[in-house]
Amino acid sequence: MTASATTVRDLAGRGIYVGITAWTEPTLIETGFYPADATTPEERLRYYATQFPITEVDSTYYSPPSERVAKLWVERTPADFVFDIKAFRLLTHHPTPHKSLWRDLRDELPAEVTAARNVYAEKLPPEMLDDALDRFIGALHPLREAGKLGVVLFQFPQYFFPSRTSYAYMEWLADRLEDAGVTGAIEFRQHSWMDGERIERVLEFLRSHGLAYVSVDEPQGFVSSVPPIAAATAGVAIVRFHGRNQDTWQQKGVTAAERFAYDYTEHPGELEEWVPRVSALHEEGRPVHALMNNCYSDYAVKSGQYLAQLLNAEPA
Repeated sequence: MTASATTVRDLAGRGIYVGITAWTEPTLIETGFYPADATTPEERLRYYATQFPITEVDSTYYSPPSERVAKLWVERTPADFVFDIKAFRLLTHHPTPHKSLWRDLRDELPAEVTAARNVYAEKLPPEMLDDALDRFIGALHPLREAGKLGVVLFQFPQYFFPSRTSYAYMEWLADRLEDAGVTGAIEFRQHSWMDGERIERVLEFLRSHGLAYVSVDEPQGFVSSVPPIAAATAGVAIVRFHGRNQDTWQQKGVTAAERFAYDYTEHPGELEEWVPRVSALHEEGRPVHALMNNCYSDYAVKSGQYLAQLLNAEPA
């Protein structure tokens, strides 16, 4: 284990888990982060788990996971490893291609839904949406059984505004997740959720429904920008670091890696701002998940290692 990995592991022993998203990102693989003999997804995950104690799976946003794959994740990681899982896009009100749905569910879609280019949650009969959530959560059973499931992340789009419908949807999610023994985490991409007097109302709503607020570091000044408010509303606190690349934040036609191409280590002081915030989130021993989503090249790896150094230097 490298010195940086030891630092990250020591921090996890205190309950602060630092990791990166997208461990299979091609631009990361090209940097040589993985040993030359780690040429398969299995070998890369096994190696990654020696360097970080947590990751966020983003492939589950694009296509639902299978229980078989979740079982492989369990087998390929240490007993104390943690997976945060990004919710399937259908469940977060994003446009969803028909081909990414479960085949039998796709075959049962109402004619008016089938005729549209994409499927949207609000267009589905309630029982079909119930079924979709059940299937998604059910596939994560191996992770839950092994104690390796962290949170399921619901990242809503910028057109998900504060409204009765939106609150009702999150309340439905909270009820279903509670029944399944799963912690849901909510990330907003619409500034009006965390604007002025509404902030405390939103946080209290999440708190009362057992949903974890996702604190973010991201470019400011956009409709989709949420301020860097550190708040804990559940038994675990989540912070996601997207970088501060103003030029690509809302640029069309770029890959996710290009959008989040930002190396915090080249901007002294920005991660330092989060040290007292993360420490506050960790009060009374609450676990904190700090995920680097600046997933271009090895930027996330370097930024995560640096954040862990800063946090490990703080008094326990």
